[in-house]
Amino acid sequence: DEIDFATVRDHLQVSDSVLSRQASGLEEAGLIRIKKGYVGNRPRTWISSSAKGRRAFSAHVQALRAITADST
Repeated sequence: DEIDFATVRDHLQVSDSVLSRQASGLEEAGLIRIKKGYVGNRPRTWISSSAKGRRAFSAHVQALRAITADST
């Protein structure tokens, strides 16, 4: 239910700073949670969606489906 920062960065093909800025904004909005920790001696950051974020995403998908249904 969580994904590490590097995997998201690589998947989106953005820089660390771009992802960090966007993730911070989403965290401030309560849509995601950011957890920092260590794996061995290496710092790691994990991102997970919050309940509010999952509801917002679901509503967004439903709105997109309604738009596409209206266009047929």
